[in-house]
Amino acid sequence: MTLFSLIVALLIEQLRPLSVERFVQAPLKAFARFLEDRFNDGEARHGAVAWWVAILSVCFASALVYFLLWNIHFVLALAFNVVVLYLTMGFRHVSHYFTDIQLALRMGELPRARQLISEWRGRSHDESSSSEVARLAIEEALIASHRNVFGVIFWFILLPGPSGALLYRLARFFDQEWGCRSGGLDFGDFGEFSRKACAALDWLPVRLSAAAFSIVGDFEDGVYCWRAQASQWKDKASGILLSSGGGALGVRLGMPIFESGEVVERPEMGIGDDADADFMQSTIGLVWRTLVLVFLVLALLSVARMGW
Repeated sequence: MTLFSLIVALLIEQLRPLSVERFVQAPLKAFARFLEDRFNDGEARHGAVAWWVAILSVCFASALVYFLLWNIHFVLALAFNVVVLYLTMGFRHVSHYFTDIQLALRMGELPRARQLISEWRGRSHDESSSSEVARLAIEEALIASHRNVFGVIFWFILLPGPSGALLYRLARFFDQEWGCRSGGLDFGDFGEFSRKACAALDWLPVRLSAAAFSIVGDFEDGVYCWRAQASQWKDKASGILLSSGGGALGVRLGMPIFESGEVVERPEMGIGDDADADFMQSTIGLVWRTLVLVFLVLALLSVARMGW
């Protein structure tokens, strides 16, 4: 049932992408503000309490609903899984940026491509070259595919019902909402626990995604770049994904870029040629092959479990 739930949720998301900002982000931001108002005094320990209150309440409730529906009829439990996965998994809500950027670069519309990558990343890239735009789009796609698909799948498999998927997506949300603001004058250390918890939950999934990228791409270069380059990136988890993905694709990622009118120094990730629209198409193929690999492994595990 796990594999079937994943396939159905992905198919629905491909056919009818979810308005994430309206149906997911807005309610979660309201929930986060509610917890901030009651717990945030700038101390890390109170941030930890707020995190656990949010995570345990949602995950426990989802597991309880799942088991109650299972006792009524397994089809109801299956439908609940699909609904929660639809809300937590998929990257169609950002993939349109990738597709539109690729089309703009192929049509020679560099200003349009710059505008799209700026909207996607939330930073100005008005002076970026076509190669830089393609490079940034590939980086965003590799990271988004892990955070919105492969990381969710890992925790969905590991915990009962859809509670694992909710755990991972909530942890990522609170890292972005609280962890990134940790240390600010008006926020204190309230988000420190959220940042550490997300890193801990993502430790193994990130490495499994990187291994999968290497397996379905150029394995030798993917593993080499992972080992040699990942630690140079500011965010270690993103460095693992970008170095292995760049090596698997045979494209150079990272490197200095123009951002908001300034040159931002970044280490080189991956190996091979400069990024372009063709490599963007190769990135799509890499992500889909990785997804097929994941489903194949799940199918084999299901068959083995039935044999036991």
